[in-house]
Amino acid sequence: MKLTPDRTGFDLDGVIADTAETFLRLACEKYGYCSFTREDITSFDLENCIAMEQSLVERIFTDILEDSLSTGLTPMEGAVETLTELAMVTPEITIITARSLQQPVLDWIDVFFPARTRDAIKVIAMGDHNDKTRYIHDRKLQYFIDDRAETCMQLATAGITPLVFEQPWNRNRHNLRSVSGWHELREFLIP
Repeated sequence: MKLTPDRTGFDLDGVIADTAETFLRLACEKYGYCSFTREDITSFDLENCIAMEQSLVERIFTDILEDSLSTGLTPMEGAVETLTELAMVTPEITIITARSLQQPVLDWIDVFFPARTRDAIKVIAMGDHNDKTRYIHDRKLQYFIDDRAETCMQLATAGITPLVFEQPWNRNRHNLRSVSGWHELREFLIP
C-alpha cells in the first residue's frame, strides 16, 4: 500500500507526539503515580483503565495541551525524520488534532522540526475527536493516520482510508489496517 503524500493527514497526540510518555512521566514526577506503564493504558479514556481520579487525569492532559514544551512532550521515534523527508516531496503536511488550542502545537513544532518542515506543516486544532471527518474532507485528504480506533472507524465509514497508529489503547478495537510506528509508516509515504 502506498499513500499519496499530499493527500495524507496526521493526528498529533499518540502519532507524532508521544503524549502517553509525557502523561506517565508527569503522573509519576508531580503526583506520585509511578506504577503505570504505556501497556496499562488499554482505553483511550484513561480513567477506565488506570486507578487515578478523572480530575487528575484531566489536569495532566490540560497541562500538556496548554504548554507542550514545558511539560517535556517529545516526538514519537522517527516522526521528525519521516515528516522531514515528506516535506521534500509534498508542499504541505496536514495535522488535524482534537486539541482546541493551536498555538502550543505550533510552538512545539517550532522547537522539534527543521525550518523547511515547519513551513510545510499546517495545523488544524479543531477541538473534537468526533468531527475530524469534516476537516479531512475540507482539506481533500484521502488518507489519515490516527491512534484513536473510533476516529479511524468513523473515517472509514466516510470514505477516508485510515491507518491506525498502533498503541495499547487501540488493540483489538478495530479490523482496520495498522502501522506499528514511523519506520513502517515511512514505507507507505516516501516514494
